[in-house]
Amino acid sequence: MDNSNALPISGPLDILRKVSPALERYTTEVLIGDVWRRPQLSARDRSILTLSVLIARNQSEQMPDYLDAALDQGVKPGEIAEMIAHLAFYSGWANAVAAAKVVQPVFERRGVQAGLLPPGDARLLPVNRPAEDRRHRVVKRKFGEVAPGLVQITQDVIFQDLWLRPDLSPRDRCLVTICSVIATAQTAQLAFYLNRAMDHGVSRAELSELMTHLAFYSGWSSVYTALAVAKEVFESRPD
Repeated sequence: MDNSNALPISGPLDILRKVSPALERYTTEVLIGDVWRRPQLSARDRSILTLSVLIARNQSEQMPDYLDAALDQGVKPGEIAEMIAHLAFYSGWANAVAAAKVVQPVFERRGVQAGLLPPGDARLLPVNRPAEDRRHRVVKRKFGEVAPGLVQITQDVIFQDLWLRPDLSPRDRCLVTICSVIATAQTAQLAFYLNRAMDHGVSRAELSELMTHLAFYSGWSSVYTALAVAKEVFESRPD
């Protein structure tokens, strides 16, 4: 499906032209004219990446335009609802609540009713017990004596509940988390989530394109810092 007419960045061009003609040109020629049209990621995936960065950084001013574009490009309202809940744990509760306040009028305008969204107590996907047990043992050995409560909540709530909610796929949760980690410069956690993404079917080409896309929304420096971690992860895995 051609979603070129649903690109989300056309709104402020008049303002950019009056304030920074160079930024208006880069927005038109590079961001709209190239990046959003690159075939390595779908427009739907690019919307998920961009919304994740905006939520993680609490950059709400442009969110309505990106929300409309995301819904037009096939992101489901339930997936947006799950992204907000997921990012509460990875970028902080206040950022997620702020995002919810921006999303609510967009949902209302588009007729998205709360009863159609995923329930709080959704039936969970099955847990990969061996993988989860290995992950928990490593974390408990490293940090169990330092913050046992946090280690337990990480196991019980994040990896045996949040990550298993079915209305946002494990693949998409990986993309959302990687975006948050990069956008908030928490690269110490990045290798784990890059490996997790590849275990859930995200290709090297898609992760490479994720980095390219995120450079425009989280900045070149944060992405180049992340590239060093991605390079190590790619080299450590078989082709």
